[in-house]
Amino acid sequence: MVGPIEEFMTVEHVRADRLLEAAVPDDQVVVLEAYTEFRQSMLRHIAMEEKVLLPFVRRKRNGQPLPYERSIHTDHGKIARLLVPSPTRAGIGELRLLLARHNVLEEGPTGLYATCDLLAGDDAADLLDKLERVPMVSVAAHYDGPLPHGAH
Repeated sequence: MVGPIEEFMTVEHVRADRLLEAAVPDDQVVVLEAYTEFRQSMLRHIAMEEKVLLPFVRRKRNGQPLPYERSIHTDHGKIARLLVPSPTRAGIGELRLLLARHNVLEEGPTGLYATCDLLAGDDAADLLDKLERVPMVSVAAHYDGPLPHGAH
């Protein structure tokens, strides 16, 4: 049985996938308006996990992070960095592969979302409310120059 946190966050994954497909409908042309919506959605989704879910899990586990929390953080950094430059076919291909691998850490019976549902119990509605209140993220213009040292 899938709990409310996993259901909500998995729907967010599906929404992000659809936005990315709309942004690159034929793997040739990038629809910038749709890609901007994808960037905003993806950064909000990362904020939900980094600011709400992962801290919640650590609190419930007496400060102990999940064994795969570091991988989630690392992936979030990589995803965010891929969203900085103007979209290219190669960059979007890399993003798709990363998201497919990353989502396995979060979905399913041992993933972040199911763990949150298990730990939340009767408080799942409160946690879901916090997720829904995470604001949309403003995105800066794409930057195609060199990244600062250590940021790649």
